[in-house]
Amino acid sequence: MYIIGENIHIISQSVKNALRDRDTLYFQDLAVRQVEAGAQMLDLNLGPRKKDWEEVFPWMVQAVEAVVDVPLSFDSTNILGIEAGLKMVTKAQPIINSTSAEAERLEKVPLLAKKYNARLVALTMGKSGIPVGADERVMIALEKLIPRALEIDFPISDLIIDPLALTVSGCQEFCPELIEAVRTLQVAWDPPPPISVGLSNVSNAVPHENRPLINRVYCAMLMGAGLQMMIADPFDDQLKQVVRIIEERDEGTAVGRLYLNIHDRIAAMEEPVFEDVDMTDPEQAAIWKTVQILLNKVIYADSYLQQEAVF
Repeated sequence: MYIIGENIHIISQSVKNALRDRDTLYFQDLAVRQVEAGAQMLDLNLGPRKKDWEEVFPWMVQAVEAVVDVPLSFDSTNILGIEAGLKMVTKAQPIINSTSAEAERLEKVPLLAKKYNARLVALTMGKSGIPVGADERVMIALEKLIPRALEIDFPISDLIIDPLALTVSGCQEFCPELIEAVRTLQVAWDPPPPISVGLSNVSNAVPHENRPLINRVYCAMLMGAGLQMMIADPFDDQLKQVVRIIEERDEGTAVGRLYLNIHDRIAAMEEPVFEDVDMTDPEQAAIWKTVQILLNKVIYADSYLQQEAVF
């Protein structure tokens, strides 16, 4: 699993404060720790920076590239800011995160990626928003995103399709559809473009104590569908353990075997089954309940772990 570190994100108050104060050491420390924890790329989500983009984006690139060698992902709606950052990149091939299928953005952003030899994240959403169904999201990739790349001779291997993870709290019906979108995108084009998702989005607006579990279970399910890249928290050791268990086929623990069963059922285009779970084990029971909400079998509530399990 290729992990793009998510922790330099404007939504964090500490990141906001450090940006305000131009705290170089804060960002350098955060960058180094993410890479040491296993991040193979760093996402720089600085927001639109409407007033100070011309200074902030280059400053951030210089600060981070001074201490790490991994690629940088520019996560912003500000095209001018992204370009200002791209001009300063001296190390690995960067990523622009992102374009959508909305006409103006699809016209401009891929050209910027080509100009600076950057990879490009392309979201399966258009002017009318994000469709619920997997097929509709795949069609946006096939009819809008990939054709635009071909039109400008942009390498499909550098086009990263993001079929969009949305929160189980409020967008629950999207969760199983994303699994199928990831699966289908791998056979919808030859050669298939890389696929990535923002994993932590699935647990947005969920109580903090439940977020890591939802992320871990969804990760196992998406890996079953073939996902090999994600923006995620490299500091989440339990998440990385799930990835390791699946990649190494480690059946050494009962919980590990359950994650493998979840992965394997999804890979076989099946749903996980109750017979795979030991409900006398509280950890396995919590995983099973999480599977049910992510498959939209049980209506999500913040208290879902306290509810009776559905068999």
